[in-house]
Amino acid sequence: MKIAIIGAGAMGSVYAGLLADGGNEVWAIDVWQAHIDAINANGLRVEGASGDRTVRVNATSNTADVGACDLIVIATKADGVGAAAASLQPLLHDYSVILTIQNGLGAAERISQFLSPDNILIGVAGGFGAEMRAPGHAYHNGMQLIRVGEMTGGLTERVERVCQVWRDAGFNTKAYDDVHQLIWEKFICNVTFSGPCSVMRCTVGEMMANENGWRVAIGCGLEAFAAGRAKGVNFSFDDAEAYIRAFGEKMPHAKPSMLQDHEAGRRSEIGAINGMVPVVAQEVGLTAPMNVTISGLVHMIERNF
Repeated sequence: MKIAIIGAGAMGSVYAGLLADGGNEVWAIDVWQAHIDAINANGLRVEGASGDRTVRVNATSNTADVGACDLIVIATKADGVGAAAASLQPLLHDYSVILTIQNGLGAAERISQFLSPDNILIGVAGGFGAEMRAPGHAYHNGMQLIRVGEMTGGLTERVERVCQVWRDAGFNTKAYDDVHQLIWEKFICNVTFSGPCSVMRCTVGEMMANENGWRVAIGCGLEAFAAGRAKGVNFSFDDAEAYIRAFGEKMPHAKPSMLQDHEAGRRSEIGAINGMVPVVAQEVGLTAPMNVTISGLVHMIERNF
């Protein structure tokens, strides 16, 4: 299968490396020129829970170099989805499938402004703890699960076919018929660890081991869980804290991407994660004071970025 990965940051690089190692023709597309140059010169190294491999991946900053693809994966941050969707035309043929994988809420709504939802799959990656070690070198602490579903809902042959491509490349991948469940079960984990770990500058495990820090973090997660339930999300569990704790225990040394952004002096996607909880809570008649506070602190940290 010919696959384009738009957004070859830490997660996009893990996708590209393993999918290429699985026998697919993979193109990594990103604006980070040093990363593109390193991949073209030396290959893409992916190290961590999946092993340690260096694979040949095609890399470019220009979608016009790539040609039509069978699968297009949008792996940008949430605020980059719209621009990525707008750049897709050179990659499309009549049967191209688009899979968008982001943290937080709102990616589906952004991409549907540019493309028909009938051609879009929604993905959520959980438990990877990915980071860039250097241009051309990605690392990941774990690789728990990639959830995939139709944007319009329902299980289809297309979803199963795409999931099998990822499974053949070594990913644990599951098809979902309920896209809201797919998104929200990862979202409450993002909310728990992203903002709090960034404010307190700690790993997932350090947060969980600190009684005061965990009280704040799980408070954020439980506010999101309550808002999701009130909105009608059909969670597959009742004990949200146990679910979130089990998620975190599988990658204690991971730094959320939001913390990595801060360490690099970049603004984060706080608005799509902790910042989205008060918005949804208000829609269903609830409040989310912990997420309001954490979001405010992150915005304060980022004021000079």
